[in-house]
Amino acid sequence: MNILGFDFGTKNIGLAWVDTAVGVVLPFGIVSSQELSGLVREEKVDRVVIGLPLGLDGKENANTTRVRKFGEGLKQETGVPVEFYDERFSSQAADAMGEGVSRDEKSAMVILQDYLVKNK
Repeated sequence: MNILGFDFGTKNIGLAWVDTAVGVVLPFGIVSSQELSGLVREEKVDRVVIGLPLGLDGKENANTTRVRKFGEGLKQETGVPVEFYDERFSSQAADAMGEGVSRDEKSAMVILQDYLVKNK
């Protein structure tokens, strides 16, 4: 199964990719929201996991609503299942990963890896 993970930002969307048969989460670039529907179809993605920006108290906020709306629209456009995963502290974990790829991609990698571990 091909899963694409998103760190959804206001400017950029960091992407991470995993083929669950292999199990290695890889960075997959940065895109704008306009490019995503085509990318999901083109890359034959089976599932999308989007980081959900909850408050530190675990409650939803205006940002959470914006991300949920985006995810539901992507699901309708592509027909691909969309799941949301708590992204709290993913940026801090990404910063600890060192150099090599963008912070947005590393955050997407953290979100996707945590999702995989929780959903084994």
